[in-house]
Amino acid sequence: MNPDHPKIVLLYQSLLGIYGDHGNAVVLLKRLQWRGFDAELVTVEPGQPVPTDGAVYLLGGGEDTAQITAVKELRADGGLFTALDSGAVLLAVCAGYQICGRTFTIGTRDEVIEGLGLIDAQTRRGPQRAVGEVLHHWTRPDGTTSLITGFENHGGWTTLGSDATPLATVELGWGNGDRRHEGAVQGRVVATYPHGPVLARNPDLADHLLSTALDRPLEPLDRPEIEALRRRRIDAVRAGRP
Repeated sequence: MNPDHPKIVLLYQSLLGIYGDHGNAVVLLKRLQWRGFDAELVTVEPGQPVPTDGAVYLLGGGEDTAQITAVKELRADGGLFTALDSGAVLLAVCAGYQICGRTFTIGTRDEVIEGLGLIDAQTRRGPQRAVGEVLHHWTRPDGTTSLITGFENHGGWTTLGSDATPLATVELGWGNGDRRHEGAVQGRVVATYPHGPVLARNPDLADHLLSTALDRPLEPLDRPEIEALRRRRIDAVRAGRP
């Protein structure tokens, strides 16, 4: 990875892009450019080689068949694994989160599919679908806290193993399915269920991914309009408004 020319790599938009999660890539790109980085957004589709020199990689939401195809393609290509071993960061959202685990299920027969194994987690179909606005408490690596807001829509419930830790604790919503914990962190992989896209609603999380990938602190951005919109969204979620 070239820290002076960081690449944001959006993976398989045609498969895992039905909830607008491509917006996460745009957020990361803009937050780098606002700070003066010569950043680049690279979109990779199935059949195209995954570059190994990216800074942050992104997987989004999709349906059952798309999940299976994505796993097969990513495993056969191998580029994502190489990039993570080299210090890149991966943000995986919803279906992207599920396929990063050890196993997940699809269809009404709950067929068990082997995942990418990047997270010590297993996903099974829950007794009901988790749908609605969410609010979670994220503790940053430095011990400070921030709120994560978004919209969840998933039928899979995820259980973490001992090698993964939850990303956040739940104030409102289902989270991983237990209404207690949400998402997962393992190594340089961050996984979460909320759409929104989640990084547009949560700039602190976006900057955390970037600073981790670049291995350096980032200068704060003075964007009061973003903070004002975020505050209104949080207030609306707590008030029960759509």
